[in-house]
Amino acid sequence: MSDTAIKPRAKVETKAERPRLHKVILHNDDYTPREFVVTVLKTEFGMTEDQAHKVMITAHRLGSCVVGVFAKDIAETKATRATDAGRTAGFPLLFTTEPEE
Repeated sequence: MSDTAIKPRAKVETKAERPRLHKVILHNDDYTPREFVVTVLKTEFGMTEDQAHKVMITAHRLGSCVVGVFAKDIAETKATRATDAGRTAGFPLLFTTEPEE
């Protein structure tokens, strides 16, 4: 027999990183009717009438407002669908995404 002992290897645990979250941002414009914005927020983001109205008013007063925080793919899909709804109706409604810090 040999004098060298075989040592068991230490188990290496890999930690999966959580996907980076992205904010969906509603940008104010002077042309899209408030009622239409509320409808899009309710439809695309599942907000109640009251929640959608508060988000719309915040964006109106401050120029933009965070609508929600989602995984990147979901945020981009929701922002695109909401913006497209405005374009289809002939409004310059704009939703964008950015990474959450």
